[in-house]
Amino acid sequence: MKVIIVGGVAGGASCAARLRRLDEKAEILMVERGPYVSYANCGLPYHVGGAIEKESSLLVATEQTFREQFAIDVRTRCEVVGISSKQKTVEIKNHVTGEVTTEKYDKLVLSPGAAPIRPPLPGIDLPGIFSVRTVPDARNIREWLDRDVADGSGMHAYTGMQTVTPAKRAVVVGGGFIGLEMVENLVHRGLEVTLVERLNQVMPPLDPEMARLVERYMVRHGVRLELDDGVAGFQQSADGALEVLTASGKRLPADIVILAIGVRPETALAKMAGPANRQGRIAAEVIAGRDSRFRGTQGTSICQIFEAAIASTGASEKLLTQLGETDFEKIYLYPNSHAGYYPGAKYIAMKVIFRKSDGRLLGAQVLGEDGVPKRIDSFAMAIQASFTIYDLEESELSYAPPFGSAKDPVNFAGMVAADVLRGDMPLTHWNSVDGGFLLDVRNPPELAVESVPGAVNIPLPQLRARLGELPRDREILVICRSGQRAYYATRILLQNGFKARNISGGMLTRSHLAGATK
Repeated sequence: MKVIIVGGVAGGASCAARLRRLDEKAEILMVERGPYVSYANCGLPYHVGGAIEKESSLLVATEQTFREQFAIDVRTRCEVVGISSKQKTVEIKNHVTGEVTTEKYDKLVLSPGAAPIRPPLPGIDLPGIFSVRTVPDARNIREWLDRDVADGSGMHAYTGMQTVTPAKRAVVVGGGFIGLEMVENLVHRGLEVTLVERLNQVMPPLDPEMARLVERYMVRHGVRLELDDGVAGFQQSADGALEVLTASGKRLPADIVILAIGVRPETALAKMAGPANRQGRIAAEVIAGRDSRFRGTQGTSICQIFEAAIASTGASEKLLTQLGETDFEKIYLYPNSHAGYYPGAKYIAMKVIFRKSDGRLLGAQVLGEDGVPKRIDSFAMAIQASFTIYDLEESELSYAPPFGSAKDPVNFAGMVAADVLRGDMPLTHWNSVDGGFLLDVRNPPELAVESVPGAVNIPLPQLRARLGELPRDREILVICRSGQRAYYATRILLQNGFKARNISGGMLTRSHLAGATK
């Protein structure tokens, strides 16, 4: 059996290696258009920023690796330019020699990847405007940023077209994963960075209030945000500097522009061949005769943002709303990353979404400077296993003071959600408090920092003695900083015959939502 795999890097390379492990006798040919058969494209922003110093560190496996370890024929700088599904042949063009050859196949795997989107905007092909998809892309960006260093004459190089001056200002277009990673790494290189995003938030998979946390964190690190404003074009001034023109009419100066506005699947070959293949590893197993199926994806992701990480898994609230789903509830909580008495604990902002009817976990979003990967992976596995919030509260997770708490934030999320569904903690949210009787159980010094107009303040330690000041004919909506003291107060009120609800996430969530509504 001869198998031709079109495209290397992640999908194609994993398919080729897996197929060899399953079938020692198969003849495998992998064709890759670029110069590298397998590289860590997720590491490209960190190579630009210098965290990954050597370009060679990005190369996961070379042609030699595939030939010597897996007996796989690899042809780089070659492109499949034609497919005959009837004849079971492909035409391969060698971009070095220009030669076109024909190869027969028994099985064909298409894994050409996706191309970065470069919309036909005025000036988009000006020098200094880059995409980030391949190792050569990262190399070109580094060379552009380092060109003044490489000059070595003590003067800025003159090309005849422009004076090459040190890059000081960068504009990144697109607020997704690659955009945010490039922002961070350009800041690390000492550039003043502006992020332009057409939507009204960064990180589109997140719900808006969680995205606001990310945006504030970026601003604290000196990043200028231009949200709800797309790019209309690019211009170059006489001194060689770029200007990014936005849809709202702004002109943003830049010495370098990074386009991170998404990718478009390369489907031309699939149209030649007919139906496309599955994921790389699964495709290999199917070719080898195994009954393998792709189970789908739940969108688990994580992104570093300076000292913090933002992660999500499963469904967001806005996705569920778009799908017309109403059978869900959400909670906000802000636990410590590990035991509070152990040095270095940082609070984690968490949003957890679950089904009201049966408690099944639907999604989670987590932001913090410590402990985020552990928690999002726990939530991700719980969603895959169809766990409920009741399973979360009983999950046995590792504990030692430097790493967690006796009640891990994942357990804590399950306990809070279970309290809601069992009726122990009736819940409401800030968008539903209009006209309600607001009770703030924080201490007076906290109110001096931030308060809610019209709320009655009875500090929690005084609540039992002052129940007579509260109405019994109205529902009482209870506020504190993060929701924990409000929970204690809600339990006191319910057991004394009052109608009460905890406002989820307290004042912390209120501040996030205030930004999300702008």
